[in-house]
Amino acid sequence: MNKFSFQVESKDTNTKARTGTLTTPNGVVKTPMFMPVGTLATVKFVSPEELTEINAGIILSNTYHLWLRPGEKIIKNAGGIHRFMNVNRPILTDSGGFQVFSLSDFREINEEGVKFKNHLNGDTLFLTPEKSIQIQNDLGADIIMSFDECPAYPSTHQYMKDSVERTLRWAKRGKDAHNNQAQALFGIVQGGEYPDLRKYSAEKTVEIGFDGYAIGGTSVGESKEVMYDMINFSIEHLPEDKPRYLMGVGSVDAILEGIEQGVDMFDCVLPTRIARHGTAMSSVGRINIKNKKFEEDFSALDPICDCYTCKNYTKAYLRHLIRNNEGLGMRLLSIHNLRYLINLTENARKAIEAGQYKEFKEDIFTRFSYYDKDSKGF
Repeated sequence: MNKFSFQVESKDTNTKARTGTLTTPNGVVKTPMFMPVGTLATVKFVSPEELTEINAGIILSNTYHLWLRPGEKIIKNAGGIHRFMNVNRPILTDSGGFQVFSLSDFREINEEGVKFKNHLNGDTLFLTPEKSIQIQNDLGADIIMSFDECPAYPSTHQYMKDSVERTLRWAKRGKDAHNNQAQALFGIVQGGEYPDLRKYSAEKTVEIGFDGYAIGGTSVGESKEVMYDMINFSIEHLPEDKPRYLMGVGSVDAILEGIEQGVDMFDCVLPTRIARHGTAMSSVGRINIKNKKFEEDFSALDPICDCYTCKNYTKAYLRHLIRNNEGLGMRLLSIHNLRYLINLTENARKAIEAGQYKEFKEDIFTRFSYYDKDSKGF
């Protein structure tokens, strides 16, 4: 029995932003929401208990990486990914498609699937829509994803059209292979920067019928303006009563723009990746904690943040840890960055409920003193 459901609860009066409740077998979460990424069944440097403390809703893990190690059968024999990770909240697994196309120097696409080189040892592997679904069925996540091709940007219209058609055929095959009705299955909309292909991909994916819909093929090298167009071209053809998931997006400006267009779910490795290199997200933009000006700064990383890091540690200490490559520094900044984005979506929900989302978004941009729409300051 499918225990998955989604209910839109409120809509902003001046934008397409909305709030909702998403029910899964392993918990109920509120949208819009940011999902921390635990690629190898772990969010780097962050424990499951700390994920609870920062109020993480859904955790994302990766089918491709878990298939290679430790293997889906080991996780299935452990009782599923929730028990394997000791996580008592919803989990989403992606299909592995993006990794196949981004990590392998060699790949051959045909109608059946993709042949590629294992990036760990060079072995030749073959991943099909049916295999991707089987792996995800065995992993046991609450939400699983269709297997799709994520074409490079830019691609010609003809290549993108052929890719969209193949992804649609793969989506139907994956849905037919899906045999764990406790799991929700999401379809993925592709089409690059082409409005006609985004419309076609969205409408045909909806015809197949899924529990939710993801917008793929963004944040792959295009400008922010092109990305926002891609979101708009896709979302206007997706049903109101299903969750909408923008894949692989984690910058503050892109999240806020996505919410304004009606996106419900986001994920990205960005907050933990930049944390490991000493960059913190904050209410005034990004902070490079390695900067010498923080050497004797004994204030909190972000005075308006409620995370464990900001309550207990100073910029000076965090700078000391990161400059000495201490794992604790990476962990503390990762906790902070994740909590920052989760808190951002929590506050976005409040603003939507109050009918003040535009004002909320503009206030954040104003506080980012070096805001520039093309900068990396977010």
